Amino acid sequence: MPTPQLRWHRTTLRGQVAHYGDIGEGPPLVFVHGWGLSSRAYAKALPELARAGVRVVAPALPGFGRSAPLTGAYTFEKLARWMDDLLDHAGVEEPAFLVGHSFGGGVATATAFHHPERARSLVLVNAVGGAVWKGEAEHERSLADRPLWDWGRHFPLELRTRRIQRIAPVIVRDFLENAIRNPKALRLAAGLARGADLREELAVLAERGLPVTVLWGDQDKVIPQATFASICEAAGTQGDIVTDAGHAWLIADPAGFGELMTNSLTIHSLVTRRHRLADQPDDAAGPAA
Repeated sequence: MPTPQLRWHRTTLRGQVAHYGDIGEGPPLVFVHGWGLSSRAYAKALPELARAGVRVVAPALPGFGRSAPLTGAYTFEKLARWMDDLLDHAGVEEPAFLVGHSFGGGVATATAFHHPERARSLVLVNAVGGAVWKGEAEHERSLADRPLWDWGRHFPLELRTRRIQRIAPVIVRDFLENAIRNPKALRLAAGLARGADLREELAVLAERGLPVTVLWGDQDKVIPQATFASICEAAGTQGDIVTDAGHAWLIADPAGFGELMTNSLTIHSLVTRRHRLADQPDDAAGPAA
């Protein structure tokens, strides 16, 4: 099967420039990148997603890549509204598989919560939103209490790991471009990510029956395991731990990420179909599969 070609688009949302990547054909999958990066840093992972038979739309969030920053404070609700506008402009007319990495996981969660018609399912990859820094055995503490120096020291350590070293230049280049273009947006988004508590939103999504998958790399020092566990508890799912994987494992191992995602999308499609059949009258559901 030939590899689909990734295309980049420029549009305007409420008079402000926005950029997004687009690749593949089929049901829509919306991929939301992490803090400090843009969708271009995932250029090798996005085709792997498209090979699953989906159309991947990968926005550059406001203030990242070449998208104009938000005006005023950064909130997840405002970012979700921006996502809703972007998907309109990208011609996404049906519910999408929402996939978010790191900070993008918080944006994907908020989009599913505030605009439920946009969400077919949700996949959170090493995502923010669990709010817990240290678990009960260590006298549970909020992630917002984590010192900035402790956040900062783990980013360089992540780049020094063997699996990340070969793609570190891509990450560093993307980060530096964002820091130069929109340092204020970088700072505001960092503050939002640091204090992100989306557990109530995740609980509501679980009540709505939205299929949710939570992935976390066991070598991730940026998003602690306590955060992962807290997200899983709120979403009512067990979660999956990826072995020998740091915070940016999906960039370092795009093929492995694509394989995991293909499995998740298959499961989500089956769950969604069962929910639809369950909501139909008995005489309209047809024979059971």
